[in-house]
Formats: sequence, C-alpha cells, structure tokens
Amino acid sequence: MEAPFLFEVKEAPGRPIVYFLNAEERFEGGRLKITGDSLFILLDPFDNELAFRIDQHVLTGVLRRQDKSGFPVPVKAEWGKTERFEKTSIQPAGNITGTYDILFKGENGKEEKAVGLFTQNGTQLKATFLRITGDSRYLEGIVEGNNFYLSSFIGNGPAYYKGSFEPGGRLAGEVIGARGGQAFTGLQNEEAALPDPYRLTYLKDGYTSFDFSFPDTAGRLLSPKDDKYKNKVVIITITGTWCPNCMDEAAFLAPWYKANKSKGVEIISIHYERQTDTAFVKKVMARFRKKFDIQYDEVFAGPADKQYVAGSLPSLNTFLSFPTTIFIDKKGKVAKIHTGYSGPATGKYYDQFVKEFNDEVDQLLKQ
Repeated sequence: MEAPFLFEVKEAPGRPIVYFLNAEERFEGGRLKITGDSLFILLDPFDNELAFRIDQHVLTGVLRRQDKSGFPVPVKAEWGKTERFEKTSIQPAGNITGTYDILFKGENGKEEKAVGLFTQNGTQLKATFLRITGDSRYLEGIVEGNNFYLSSFIGNGPAYYKGSFEPGGRLAGEVIGARGGQAFTGLQNEEAALPDPYRLTYLKDGYTSFDFSFPDTAGRLLSPKDDKYKNKVVIITITGTWCPNCMDEAAFLAPWYKANKSKGVEIISIHYERQTDTAFVKKVMARFRKKFDIQYDEVFAGPADKQYVAGSLPSLNTFLSFPTTIFIDKKGKVAKIHTGYSGPATGKYYDQFVKEFNDEVDQLLKQ
C-alpha cells in the first residue's frame, strides 16, 4: 500500500526548509542536509529523518528514526508532481460532504466512537476524524466513483484512509498505517458528537488538588504548590514532543500565554517522552520549546506510556489521552479536566474549544 504526500522546499535565511502540504496546512517539518549523493530531511519534531539517494529528479530512500533504530518505511519522491493522488476520468458517484458518526473497529471486536468531518469539492476531498484522544489533523484526497482516498504526513508516521460510500449517507473503510490497519463504518449525522471531554478524566475520591514534583531539563524540581503559582490560575497540560495533537495544543498555548500571563495565569507542561535518557529528553524538549517559542514552565516525568502516566499521577482516575489539560483555581483546587484535543483541522470544534478555554480561565480569574 502506498500513502502519497506532498512536500516543498523553500529557501530561508541560512538554510532551506521543508514544508509538508496537507489540505490548508503547510507544516514546517524539517531541515535539509546533503552528503555526497545522499539527501537527508531531518524531521526534528519527531526525531525522525527521510534518508534519500539522489538520482536526478527522483529520490529513493526510507523514513526512519534519526538514531537508525526501529522499523524503516520505504519512500520514493518525484520532483515536480503537484497532485497527491493521480487524476482519473472516474467521476464521483455523489457528494459525501457532512458530519458522520464513525465507529472504528479494534481488536476483539472492540469499537471506538468517533466523528468524521468531510468536505468534498468535485473530486477533491478534505477530512478529519475526531476521537476522544484527539483528531487526525489535516487529511486530503480524492473521490472516484463510490470510493474515496485520503492521506497525510507531517514527519511521524504516514496515514492512509480508503473507503466507499452508499446512498443514505453510509460509509465503510479502513485506516492504514506503517504497523497495521483498522476498519471503520460511518453514518451521516449532522449532530454527531463525542462524549463530553470534561467528564472522562477526573480526580479520585478523596482528592481535591492535583500535585506532583517533577524536574525541568535543568534538574530543578517544580510543583504546583511552589510560591510562583500561589494565588494564580494554573493550567497543566500532559504532553509529549512526539504527539501531533500536542503540537497543535502548544501552537495555541504558547502565544496565548504570552498574551495572558500578566492577568495572573501560569502554565506547566508535563512531558512524557519516547526515550528517557537525559541527553535525548533535553534535545527533544529544547527543540519543542524553540519551535513554538514556549515561555511557560516544562517538566519531564517519564516514558510516553499511558499506564506509567496514570501511575505517576495517582490523583487521576485514569489517563486516556495526550494531551490532557487540567484547570486549577487560585486556591489550588482542580476546576476542570479536558481529555484530548480538537485542533484547527476540526473547524467549529476547535473554535468551540478555544471559546470554552477562554471562558473557563476568565471565570477562574474572577474568583
């Protein structure tokens, strides 16, 4: 199975930059390095790289970890192609624009509810899927007859969706990644919605506050009970530099903090990373901080494993998603906990989150 994607290289002061193109997004994803007949695109946000052999207008190589570990994925790049999927003469059998109730089918028949958002213009298709763990970001593709195809890539793992549709607003398909696939079905429903993200994660009985003591990259222990955070509204996000939805959250939080910190608001991000050695953690967190110009506090808490996260934060009933965002009032009590993140690709759902976020902080500041 091939998952097509587009990227472009632009000159910038001091170095060329690679942008990945998915629907409306131009994601700044990598820097270039040429050694002999080889070209490397260093995908620093994910600690990955595209390693190519140069052969005129064709590049052949792999997507792999920068330390060469793990499972390499074959990649071929051809210069000058501007269409993600090859155009054909097959015209769409209908228009699937709309909102859909989606069921992803996992192992042992377990089903996961999601919401699908589709926008079709002729043969061109844009989409995203919202789950309680976050959205699938910007997907782009085509419609041919009763079939549709979507893909995206920003430097982590490629995503490829294929499916078909029937009269009555019914969909069926499969999402395929480098390590496996998952089937899904869908039914059009403009009122489709996920469970309330503010009711999925909460404090266990007997807890009213959320506390921890984790080090920043300089080794200094930070806790919400430190003097810096007293009598302030504190927002805590459980995150990781490897997580695309966490990147979307950081792209919102970083400028928001600079605009609002003078009101008496602080943010602490708790990082869980794919490797835990000091050199790696310092490297990826420094890159993350620089990319988003983060000025709020960040700490490191351990490996990116949901069970480990739950064990390291014992006051939470569970841990379901990176990111998870916790709102703490001026008295140090938890006001709300938001599971997952609906980023800019989700349109009105993102707008709703931003409004609720600002309304909640404004209310806590007044108390």
